[in-house]
Parts: sequence; structure tokens; C-alpha cells
Amino acid sequence: MELKLVALEKPAPVNVILGQAHFIKTVEDLHEALAGAVPGVRFGLAFCEASGACLVRWSGTDPALIDLARRNALALGAGHSFLICLGEGVYPVNVLNAIKAVPEVCRIFCATANPVQVLIAETEQGRGILGVVDGSAPQGVEGEADIAWRRGLLRQIGYKL
Repeated sequence: MELKLVALEKPAPVNVILGQAHFIKTVEDLHEALAGAVPGVRFGLAFCEASGACLVRWSGTDPALIDLARRNALALGAGHSFLICLGEGVYPVNVLNAIKAVPEVCRIFCATANPVQVLIAETEQGRGILGVVDGSAPQGVEGEADIAWRRGLLRQIGYKL
């Protein structure tokens, strides 16, 4: 077995959701879940098929995000993994429950706008995701001013009253 670290390629404003599913129908079901969660959503989706033709299956509503998802999925090459790239103004919090409700979805590894590194195990059979590095390590513990900033931000952007 060989361990590899694959950095996802993505521009800063793009949020990604990396997960694992189990069936070729995943592409259509994830597309429908995203479209139903946020009308007019811009996204790209890619799914690494783990049997049969073993293709990167894809869908989406934005050609650049579709291309980004396909390139990253091919670089990961981990069977039955999927990657969703969300357009500006759409955040994982807007779609994550809909994605998790798709029957084929087994797990979510991360949902983030941060830089992501994916730890891959490669064997003679194929590749699998062991985990992710999502962003940077903590630099300390928040103080009162940091708490006030966090609470203010959540109210400013409308996530808390």
C-alpha cells in the first residue's frame, strides 16, 4: 500500500463538498438534490465510478465548475468518491442536508472553502480516501474580542438573529 497526498485545485471563493457514495445513480440524485435545495444553483459535480467502465461521471450547471470537479475527481481517483464544486454565493450550509439525504451517500469527508489536501491509500485494487486536511491548524484559543467578532459576523450575514 502506498499513501499519497492530493491537494484539491480550486479558486478561493469556491466551496467544495467531498464525499463517498455507492451507486452510478448518485450523479443524477445529487444533481436533483442540489437543484432542489437552491433554485438556480451553479455547481459542478464529478463521481468516480468504482466498477464497470470505472469512469468519472459528471453533471452540473456551470461549465467551469464541471471542469474543475472532473479534474479534481480524476486526480483523486478514489472509487465511489464524489466532489461538488459550488458557485459563488452558494455555501455547503445551503445544500448539505439535501446531499446527506441522498440514499446513495455514505459519508461526507469535508464541506469547505478552505484549501484541502486528501490523504489517499493506493493498493493493487485501487484508491480510497483515508481522510482530509481542511484548512490550517489552530493558532490559539479565541478570546472575548474573537467571540464578539464571530457572533457579530453570524448576525451580519443572517445566520443568527
